[in-house]
Amino acid sequence: MSVLDPLNGVAFTAFGQHVIWSDMIGNTIGLAALALGWRRSIWTWPAQLLSGVILVAAYASAHLSGGVGKQLLVIGVALWGWRQWRRGRQQAQDGSIAVRFATWRERGLLLGGTAVGTAAVGGLFTLIPQLSWNPWPDAYIFVGTLAAMVAQARGLVEFWFAWLLVDLVGVPLAFSSGLVFSGFVYVVYLALVVWGMRDWWLRSRAESRPVLEGAAA
Repeated sequence: MSVLDPLNGVAFTAFGQHVIWSDMIGNTIGLAALALGWRRSIWTWPAQLLSGVILVAAYASAHLSGGVGKQLLVIGVALWGWRQWRRGRQQAQDGSIAVRFATWRERGLLLGGTAVGTAAVGGLFTLIPQLSWNPWPDAYIFVGTLAAMVAQARGLVEFWFAWLLVDLVGVPLAFSSGLVFSGFVYVVYLALVVWGMRDWWLRSRAESRPVLEGAAA
């Protein structure tokens, strides 16, 4: 018996679908992590780490190896992002994390890396069917999550665009995999992503204005 087995017990049933504890708890913490990211709080990273640990059990119960791999990746990137934000937390005038738009080179690297990574992971999942019953959406979410978290760790506004694109596939995949609570949480994610995108967009403009004014002087 695995120590994670109790987390895969049924918490409640909604609309004829069983909601398991790991799915509910992990995604609730993940939702809090996204809200903390919106507020540029460094606590977003330990929250993402804890969410990833719990969601490993949820995806394992649904036999989504890609989802398990994604959460292991989340754990690793959360540790790196936490370190990045600790090092750069004084960059903004108010002492919070400075945010900005990516350069065209950074955008190209993110898009290119995501495309190549999705093709590689999707190909792997296709060659080894045991890794995922739905290889290409699983690969897309796997690599898209990594791209989003890397952009977040660097304080890039494009982080929110990446999450939006991940959610558009994540919502139907979660429902079709029987992870009902994940599906509903992804819907709430969409609302938070829109608000967070707006907040970081305005924040990036406000932080760049003093630099432009200083250059003009």
